[in-house]
Amino acid sequence: MIETSARPLRLLFVDGNMRDTREGLRQSYGMAYGEAYAAEIAAIEPGIVSDICLPADEGANLPDGEGLESYDGIFLTGSALHIYDTAPPVTRQIDLMRAIYASGTPCFGSCWGIQIGSVAAGGTVAANPKGRETGFARKITPTEAGRSHALLASRPAAFDAPAIHLDTIALPAHGTTILASNAYSQVQAAEIRHNGGTFWGVQYHPEFSLKQIVAILDRRVPLMIKEGFRKDEASAKAWLDDMLTLDAEPGRQDLAWAHGLDREVLDAERRVTELRNFMEHRVKPHASARGRA
Repeated sequence: MIETSARPLRLLFVDGNMRDTREGLRQSYGMAYGEAYAAEIAAIEPGIVSDICLPADEGANLPDGEGLESYDGIFLTGSALHIYDTAPPVTRQIDLMRAIYASGTPCFGSCWGIQIGSVAAGGTVAANPKGRETGFARKITPTEAGRSHALLASRPAAFDAPAIHLDTIALPAHGTTILASNAYSQVQAAEIRHNGGTFWGVQYHPEFSLKQIVAILDRRVPLMIKEGFRKDEASAKAWLDDMLTLDAEPGRQDLAWAHGLDREVLDAERRVTELRNFMEHRVKPHASARGRA
C-alpha cells in the first residue's frame, strides 16, 4: 500500500489596507500587512500555501462562496481604515466577511479583523472615548468564558500584547462570546457565531513583532507626541530604539523591566499563542474533517 503525504494547508490572508498603507509598511518593514501575517503563520506551520486578497482596492478580485470554501482557514489583518466610514473600501470588506461566515470556513481576525467580524454579524464599532492603545494592550484579562476557551489556552490570568488601535467594538453582535477585556476595551478577544460560521478574533496583534510595531509607529511619532504617549521626538525615538533592541535581544532584562514587558510579548512563541491555538483547534480539525489534512 502506497501512502500519500498530507496536503498542505491552504490559507487566505485578507489585507484590509489600502495601497498607500501597504506600500508604507513594505518600505519600512520589507513586507505589507498580509505578507507579514502569512510569514508569521508559516513560521508556526511550515509548508502552508497562502493567498492574499486586497478587498480595499477598487476592482479587486475577491473569492466567491465556493472559493472561500476551498480554504482551510482565513486570516484578517489590521487596517488603517475606520469601519464607520462607509466607503467602498470598507463596505467591500464587510460584504466579504458576511460571505466568509456563510462559507463556514474557520476565520481569525486581529484588530480591524475583529471589528469587521463584529460589524458583519450586526455589531457596532466606534472611536474609543478612552483614547488609543499604542504599542501594547496592557493587563488583558480573560473572562470566565475565556479562561476555558481554546483561543486563549495557555495564556495567564492577565497579559500584555502588541496593539495599535483607536476604534473598538461598542456593541457586540448577537452570537458574540467575549473572551477577554482590559481597561481600554470591553472586547479584547471574542468568538462570534453568525450564519453558520464561527469567527475567532482579538483586538490586539499577536502577529506583530516588536520590529513591525516600530516600523508602523516610526511614521506616527508626531501623533504619539500629540496624544501624550511621548514627551518629544527624542523620547519617542529612544523608545523606538529600545523596542528594536528588544526585538533583536529579547533577553535584555534591563529593557524588559524598564518597559514592563515579559515573555508573553518578548518570547516569539508565547506572543503568537492565539494564532497557534487557532491553527490547532480550528484550521487543522476543519481540514481533517474535509479530508484535506
